[in-house]
Amino acid sequence: MNSTSVQNQDEARRIQRMQRFEHRLWRSGIQYIAGVDEAGRGPLAGPVVAAAVIFAKDSFIPYINDSKKLTAIRRERLFDQIQDEAVCISVGLVTSKEIDQINILRATHRAMKKAVESLDYPPEFVLIDGTLAPQFSRPSRAIVGGDRKSYSIAAASIIAKVTRDRMMADYNATYPRYDFAKNKGYGTRKHVEALREYGPCPIHRTSFQVLGWQ
Repeated sequence: MNSTSVQNQDEARRIQRMQRFEHRLWRSGIQYIAGVDEAGRGPLAGPVVAAAVIFAKDSFIPYINDSKKLTAIRRERLFDQIQDEAVCISVGLVTSKEIDQINILRATHRAMKKAVESLDYPPEFVLIDGTLAPQFSRPSRAIVGGDRKSYSIAAASIIAKVTRDRMMADYNATYPRYDFAKNKGYGTRKHVEALREYGPCPIHRTSFQVLGWQ
């Protein structure tokens, strides 16, 4: 057996392990399982974006994983594969202004609920990444480290991350001083220096205190 075959088998087994939560639910007769994750809780600027993804039972996309463990190139490729493979996908976002009004945890849960409620097929069960699930109108389970443990949640993490990164690249054209195309709104040194020099722009989260710019 050559090394490529071994690698392919190892990857197939890894994906099977990531589908263990889904397989338990599928075996119980549940068909539509939504994996949900978000991107953008920690940045100083931009929206928080959540994604919900439902797959069919026979879905298999190699290399799906927590978006943070993937290169930008692989995330982009997987984004397209997930779009082609999934039964349905939905995205929900909450703006920086809303984040300032209701706090980031509530904003994250609001984005997740928007994503789930906008799916073409209402899910029968929802798997989310984290310690606490929002109050959905259907059964749900929060999984700590779910973006590393659940195939559907990992796919949602990729959709949310790529969607948000593209939005921040677009914002960079409007607010080039802050280097959003590179930092995606996170508090890099260059970003914080720009905040200290120019102050916040309309998409900054003014409730996020950063020493020296407020």
